[in-house]
Amino acid sequence: MKVIERGAPPPEVAAPAPNNSPRQRPNRRVENFVDRHVVRVFVGPAVLFILLAMAFPVVYTIYLSFHQWFGSLNSPPEFVGIENFRRLLLEDGRFWAAVGRTMLFTSVAVATQTVLGVALAVLLHREFRLRGLMRSVMLLPMIATPVAIAMVWRLMYQPELGIINEILTTVGLPPANWLSDSKLALLALMVVDTWEWTPLIGLITLAGLSALPEEPLEAALVDGASTWQRFWHVVLPMVRPVVVVAVVFRLIEALKTFDIILVMTQGGPGFATETLNIYVYNTAFQYQQLGYAAAILILFFLIVSGSAGALLRLRRPGT
Repeated sequence: MKVIERGAPPPEVAAPAPNNSPRQRPNRRVENFVDRHVVRVFVGPAVLFILLAMAFPVVYTIYLSFHQWFGSLNSPPEFVGIENFRRLLLEDGRFWAAVGRTMLFTSVAVATQTVLGVALAVLLHREFRLRGLMRSVMLLPMIATPVAIAMVWRLMYQPELGIINEILTTVGLPPANWLSDSKLALLALMVVDTWEWTPLIGLITLAGLSALPEEPLEAALVDGASTWQRFWHVVLPMVRPVVVVAVVFRLIEALKTFDIILVMTQGGPGFATETLNIYVYNTAFQYQQLGYAAAILILFFLIVSGSAGALLRLRRPGT
């Protein structure tokens, strides 16, 4: 053991040698890069995965639309160019009939839901007892799954035991074959869709009404405007952008309605309720014409995009 004399200077301690190993430099570069681009590093992989998950089905659908393929692994897709589209637009009357039914179903259902939804929102915007309970009850049709709703309504439409015909018989009206009559089946589906999704438009419109300023309404009241005049000339113009957004949401979903139609009518009787979604399903999975079904989907996408874009123009002032 080395003894240090009193008064002697402390021994020099050698400074640690700098660690210039090549392993530390890349780590520091990575850390600096992560610090400068922390958002891109953490969010980028998720965004890339979502983009790939969305892009692959679209690209593959476009690829199949130019091919003829029956889903067999033994025979690869055969390139046919625009033959599928030419056949759709010029020769397939069933396709155009499905387009007409889809437009009829969508326009009637969405228009009815818009009127009833706005009226429901105005009613629930007022102060009255049990308003909170009524707002909660309004959401019940949207909570249940569409398949379960379709099965319940199918029982209600049952000719012999359904409650709908029981009510008609009670008030002295003749019963009807709601789902087996080609003239009533599409109307019956519209009623189901309206019952299920009217609360959505009502809920969105109610949120818009709650955010409106009170000054224009008070000014209209001072000017002597009636309740209807205040609603039509003051409330409705201010809440119109919100209503248009709700209608666009419902328009897109109504055009894609599939589950309630498949469960309740399967597109029948005959082709009376065969919309574009049901036609694509039958073409792809019953007739095994996957390329032709892909071409239908491409045109269907253009119809949905065009309809949504036309409605969004209504949000602009002066339109």
